[in-house]
Amino acid sequence: MTDYGYHCSHEQIAPSRLLRHVVRAQDAGFDAAMCSDHLTPWGVAQGESGYAFSWLGAALASTELPFGVVTAPGQRTHPVTTAQAIATLGEMFPGRFWAALGSGEALNEHVTGDPWPDKATRERRLRECVGIIRALLAGEEVTHHGEVQVDRARVWSRPAEPPALVAAAVSPESAAAHAEWADGLITVGCDPRALREVVEAYREAGGRGPARLQVHLAWAPDEDAALAMARRDWPNGAITPPEAWDLPTPEEFDQRAASVTDDQLRAAVLISSDPSVHRDRIAELADAGFDAVMLHQVGADADAQEAFIDTFGERVLPELRSLS
Repeated sequence: MTDYGYHCSHEQIAPSRLLRHVVRAQDAGFDAAMCSDHLTPWGVAQGESGYAFSWLGAALASTELPFGVVTAPGQRTHPVTTAQAIATLGEMFPGRFWAALGSGEALNEHVTGDPWPDKATRERRLRECVGIIRALLAGEEVTHHGEVQVDRARVWSRPAEPPALVAAAVSPESAAAHAEWADGLITVGCDPRALREVVEAYREAGGRGPARLQVHLAWAPDEDAALAMARRDWPNGAITPPEAWDLPTPEEFDQRAASVTDDQLRAAVLISSDPSVHRDRIAELADAGFDAVMLHQVGADADAQEAFIDTFGERVLPELRSLS
């Protein structure tokens, strides 16, 4: 049966309030939770970006949910530091934490002052980071010279079983390329056919472990309000890779998002005032081959988040489980 999780949007919601929301999501019946490791919001008005690894300690301690994080080791965060953070959460909360590793976005990484590499270099760097992190989680001392440099590093506090390292991929090509090392897959989108191609490419390349999907949605009491919510709070969702990988500042995302059309928004975000429409769309996406679907209500204010949690917990999740 598919799990349905709550996506914790650090880019939009202050960490203290986000913690209250995820506790509420557990109480409402969500199965899991996840977040992304951002330094910077996508747009200026979003206005938040708490440190995911600090927050995850509090969230794991405050709930019984399994949690995941999407992070990008190699530039802003050294892979040794990432490995230590993963190991600490894994040791404290055995079996409840996974980390998805991706090649990153200039939005978060440019702050180091280092040049933003091309995609091929970022992918090569990611593979090096995966190998370094795996070795450190296994208790090895690591020295490495390549896209990243490591000198005699060791992580001392480790879990008995290393947390799963998951591939973050948005295309079939990327999913297949990372199937060799990954313990699972996470992707994002709301086009069932395209998502099925991503999952199939991962599985056909030998990819193991669960496949997870992050879905952006806008639910509000009426259609106009739902569309307005998506445009106000998540227009960046319509800016797709490779452009989204390369824009370095929230101001540039805002400039680009100003020209996003309603059709582009609807292609990136599930927009409806009807919970049954969301139920049917989410069920269709789950049927594309996903073991877990992580739901992101793009409305950032407290009322929008709480209404989503309560309504989906009461009506949508039980019906999705019944369909499964």
